[in-house]
Amino acid sequence: MGILSRMIPTEDASARKREIEEKLKQVSILSSFESRLMQLENSIIPVHKQTENLQRLQENVDKTLSCMDHVISYYHVAKDTDRIIREGPTGRLDEYLACIAKIQKAVEYFQDNNPDSPELNTVKARFEKGKELLEAEFRNLLTRYSKPVPPILILDAISVDEELEVQEEVVLEHLPEAVLQDIICIAGWLVEYGRNQDFMNVYFQIRSNQLDRSIKGLKEHFRKNSASSGVPYSPAVQTKRKDTPTKKVPKRPVYIPGTIRKAQNLLKQYSQHGLDGKKGGSNLTPLEGKDDVLDIEIDSYIHCISAFVKLAQSEYALLLEIIPEHHQKKTFDSLIQEALDNLMLEGDNIVSAARRAIMRHDYSAVLTIFPILRHLKMNKSEFDSTLQGTAASTKNKLPTLITSMETIGAKALEEFADSIKNDPDKEYNMPKDGTVHELTSNAILFLQQLLDFQETAGAMLASQVLGDTYNIPLDPRESSSSASSYTSEFNKRLLSTYICKVLGNLQLNLLSKSKVYEDAALRAIFLHNNYNYILKSLEKSELIQLVTVTQKRAESLYRELIEQQIISYKSSWFKVTEHLSEKNMPVFQPGTKLKDKERQIIKDKFKVSSRLGWEHQNWPFSLRLTSDPRFRVSTTAWRSCVRPRRVGPSLTKSSAISSAGHRRRWCRRPTGRSCSGERRPIPPQQCHCGLCLRQPPTVPVPVGQTQTHRI
Repeated sequence: MGILSRMIPTEDASARKREIEEKLKQVSILSSFESRLMQLENSIIPVHKQTENLQRLQENVDKTLSCMDHVISYYHVAKDTDRIIREGPTGRLDEYLACIAKIQKAVEYFQDNNPDSPELNTVKARFEKGKELLEAEFRNLLTRYSKPVPPILILDAISVDEELEVQEEVVLEHLPEAVLQDIICIAGWLVEYGRNQDFMNVYFQIRSNQLDRSIKGLKEHFRKNSASSGVPYSPAVQTKRKDTPTKKVPKRPVYIPGTIRKAQNLLKQYSQHGLDGKKGGSNLTPLEGKDDVLDIEIDSYIHCISAFVKLAQSEYALLLEIIPEHHQKKTFDSLIQEALDNLMLEGDNIVSAARRAIMRHDYSAVLTIFPILRHLKMNKSEFDSTLQGTAASTKNKLPTLITSMETIGAKALEEFADSIKNDPDKEYNMPKDGTVHELTSNAILFLQQLLDFQETAGAMLASQVLGDTYNIPLDPRESSSSASSYTSEFNKRLLSTYICKVLGNLQLNLLSKSKVYEDAALRAIFLHNNYNYILKSLEKSELIQLVTVTQKRAESLYRELIEQQIISYKSSWFKVTEHLSEKNMPVFQPGTKLKDKERQIIKDKFKVSSRLGWEHQNWPFSLRLTSDPRFRVSTTAWRSCVRPRRVGPSLTKSSAISSAGHRRRWCRRPTGRSCSGERRPIPPQQCHCGLCLRQPPTVPVPVGQTQTHRI
């Protein structure tokens, strides 16, 4: 130790000692702090744990109280929502739906936690009551605000104006926007929570009724307007009316008003019996007074077809917002059934009426089918697009109606052609003066109506006979049995062949009828008048262009027939012209006195001429009428000049009187009838009698020329 102490300096040892003491002191402090901290921890931790437990208990109590309040509220839901449920959702749909939601939650709670609770039955009953009131509100809103679409708005909606660059779409608003949103909300709730499809039945029933009422209102609109103005809208030709100076009226797909009436009246006015040869009222037209009704019915039916398509499209757009997707097609199918069935029934009635009329040989009834059939076929593609997704029976209704109309129409056309050939009228209905026969006028008038419906009539024939009846070769691309595969050109050729067939049958019948006349001249006049009428009618109505599609020489053939009858007619005057010719007449020297023999020759010549003229006046063809002005001039003038008159004794007085005097006296004041029916004098330069001309009227006067008087 002594050695160690001697080795460490005293100062260093003191410093070292102090340092050690300080460290020991710090260790003592830390040990004391640790001891106190442990004591504090041992005393605080239990308190903290106890506080935490108390807080947890408090939270549990609060949650329990909240749950109790929530559960207790379910027991009071029926009472709390009673007033709102009883008053219904009218005017406060959002509040009502909130109450229904509370009731629904109460039902779910009791079903999950206390299914035997009497409160469950209470809230269930309240929920069903609330649902019934929602369904009632759905019905009431639809019933109250669903109105038929006004006819004018429908007409505007189905209008088409091809001349406007921008089409103005007419919006059909079936329900006010606010009401529509309520209906959509109710429908959505019923789909999600109601688990009931009854509201869909309610929807299609109400909307179906309104659709049907809209179409019926359009029909009534046509009846009233036609009754007041006498001019109905017309659905086969596109008509216009002026609304503004800068905009033309939208054209409506209609037919010309009065087309059917005009045709049938013309068919009626020429006869007092029908094509079947039976006396009495003609079967060609309805009774007077029903013509306007016929026009209105056809017109309104065609418009109703277009209106149905447009309204159905609008109804489908509305349905998409209200009815769930997987029920839309079925609901739409049910919605349109009533209106569609009524339209198809009306179409079937038209077909049935036409069928009955055709059985009575009233072939003009087919004219009522043409505008309807044309309109149906024009709108078929849009019709099919609208009904896409509906039942097959629904989609087949229009094609079935079209087929029925094509069948009855083709049958009428064929039977009409046969009736022209086999018309039984022989004697009692033949015109005594050789004028145009009723059969000719009826046939031409009927054919003229086909001009407005060439495509329809051609397709009608094509759909039934497929070209076999008329031996028309089919294009290889047109070999399908479907009528739609026939092109427009083929239909035109088929219709042209049909018209040629009718004209051929008519010619054969006229030849047969002409044999009733015993006199060859009257027979020639009869055939000439009918052939001339046919040719002029073909040219005037442009039927000739349709005929020449398959018969290039039709016009020249008729002209040849007419010339043949003119030649036959001229030959009937041979007896008169031969006697009046200057053959076997003595040569008279001007200024010399006639001898007794010469005067007697002249006197005998005129006596015989008067007798022949009297015979001609009593011949059947003396009262004939001819459509050729050459014939009218010759026969009328000749009759006026050869009327038997008393020949005075002055024949022996003067050479001038002996020959020309009586001729001058006879033709000085001839009279005739003007086109107005009044009698008027005929100037001498317009007189074409054989006596004035000193030659028989064997050569007809060319139209537009006059012969020179030689008196």
